Amino acid sequence: MRQRFKTIMTEGKVDQKVTIFGWLRSKRVSKNVAFLVVNDGSTQKDLQLVVDGTNPDFAKLSELGTGASLRAEGVLKASLGKGQDMEVHVDSFEIYGASPEEYPLQKKGHTLEFLREIAHLRGRTNSFGAVYRVRNQLAVLVHEFFQGRGFQWAHTPLITASDAEGAGEMFQVTTLPLDKLPRDDKGAIDFKQDFFGKKAHLTVSGQLNGEALALSIGDIYTFGPTFRAENSNTTRHLAEFWMVEPEMAFATLKDDMQLAEDFLRYVFAEIVKRCPEELDFLGTHYKNSSVEQIAALASQDFGRITYTDAVKELIAASNSAKFEYPVSWGIDLQTEHERYLAEVIFKKPVIVTDYPKDFKAFYMRLNDDNKTVAAMDVIAPRIGEIIGGSQREDRIDVLKSRMRDFHIAPEDLSWYIDLRRFGGVPHAGFGLGFERLVQYVTGMTNIRDVIPFPRFPQGIHF
Repeated sequence: MRQRFKTIMTEGKVDQKVTIFGWLRSKRVSKNVAFLVVNDGSTQKDLQLVVDGTNPDFAKLSELGTGASLRAEGVLKASLGKGQDMEVHVDSFEIYGASPEEYPLQKKGHTLEFLREIAHLRGRTNSFGAVYRVRNQLAVLVHEFFQGRGFQWAHTPLITASDAEGAGEMFQVTTLPLDKLPRDDKGAIDFKQDFFGKKAHLTVSGQLNGEALALSIGDIYTFGPTFRAENSNTTRHLAEFWMVEPEMAFATLKDDMQLAEDFLRYVFAEIVKRCPEELDFLGTHYKNSSVEQIAALASQDFGRITYTDAVKELIAASNSAKFEYPVSWGIDLQTEHERYLAEVIFKKPVIVTDYPKDFKAFYMRLNDDNKTVAAMDVIAPRIGEIIGGSQREDRIDVLKSRMRDFHIAPEDLSWYIDLRRFGGVPHAGFGLGFERLVQYVTGMTNIRDVIPFPRFPQGIHF
């Protein structure tokens, strides 16, 4: 029976018999003994295997190259080597796949740029093994938090006819023959002949459908892939990414802010308990995050400030801060402005509220001043916005007016308007880009390094 390294290192006992499987990291062979360093992906730590020269399988070691996969049976013994408590003294082993000399991951440092070119293998490195295990635990924590609050996990469509964000940067889904598109009598593409009878796209958000479910079965959250066809080759953008989107019935902006803060503080507190070795490794090697920094974020209340007051603070600081983008009321805050608020003014995460209506989505509730909406962004040090949310507009006439402002025909979202006609209530929610959260916790500076197989412009090799 297979025993994973993580279990062996936490529960294993001296003289215990074990059967392990893994990939070879390195080997040292002399006439009388061989030392094999192996990892199975379950933990940051490697396990050393000791093969005595009298072992009948000793001659097989010449077949083993870096990256080879193997099974070994043996006995746990106390280790005299540095950085390890136990090692396996091997009785027998079997080679599954011997790696040739040109195996691309050798025992040396590789740049992150190079590793992106071999994304199918980079999970075997210390860095990406750590990132993927942290990502896994963060996903578990998402479910634990919301399930513990009585939220229900909702599965919303990946294919949609609506643009929740109103940005128009969506991947189109069609079964029409691209080499012979059907045309109507005006020469336009006849989407009535398409699979759905109208234009369809990959979704940028599950929010609109999430609202319908929240107003049916109570508080819900979505957690799944979303897509954006934005032609951005930056360290902050992906074409395919995962979103966490809770929606609450009978809730206001104040409730939304508290949920967002509670969620992040819970995640920060728990991840340092569950992945201390991974976070310590990443903090040591990339120096953008640390266990202590993440733990500190969990222990303090987040700041609160309105957009209007934030702009006043930023204008006052403009001379000394030397912002690249000028600050004035009505602009969409840039990352440099957000980071200044969190890192310099508040020195901790801060929630900015009540943004101008002109650059926020149509579904956000219009405030009484008729200039701002009941929106909020959670701003974190080092990264800027990590969560964006709002109280949703529940007044039919105002919602229709906002739709027209965004050139959205109300009849195209009649079902969404129905949510206000039939038992509508104040409700609120937010969206968190999961990769942004993984970036923040791991300290990785490029978002392409926190998802196993990133999708970006001209990037779909794997």
